[in-house]
Amino acid sequence: MSKQSAGILLYRKNNNQLEIFLVHPGGPFFKNKDLGTWSIPKGEFLDDEDPLAAAKREFEEETGKAVSGDFVPLNAITLKSGKIVHAWAVNGDIDSKTVFSNLFEMEWPPKSGKKQSFPEIDRAGWFDVETAKLKINGAQAGLIDQLEEMI
Repeated sequence: MSKQSAGILLYRKNNNQLEIFLVHPGGPFFKNKDLGTWSIPKGEFLDDEDPLAAAKREFEEETGKAVSGDFVPLNAITLKSGKIVHAWAVNGDIDSKTVFSNLFEMEWPPKSGKKQSFPEIDRAGWFDVETAKLKINGAQAGLIDQLEEMI
């Protein structure tokens, strides 16, 4: 069975302009990458776990902020890796400059035998729709398209 992730597409209206909240992956592999690497806050969940509960948990783990509101389910998308992403859109507002993420550990530098900790996300931001579509992982851009149709 394919791996599954659940995430939250947080959006707001700012001066009548739709803005999308995205996070940038932390760690050394993404340090100098921008376009096509951002994501909605999301993470994997197990088959016996409620996907929306997992999406809320992952949002809080990756941003340090709880999210609430009227969650609208979006159609799942499939990443190039085959992973299926279930997502919910919710209108809300958080300060992107005050997010803080949980950490993950990996061997770095490679083959050094040394473990280092890195934040799962290293920054977050609000973007207009056009910019968000450039920054987000290509497969996830479909989630923004669904949001635009919904609004």
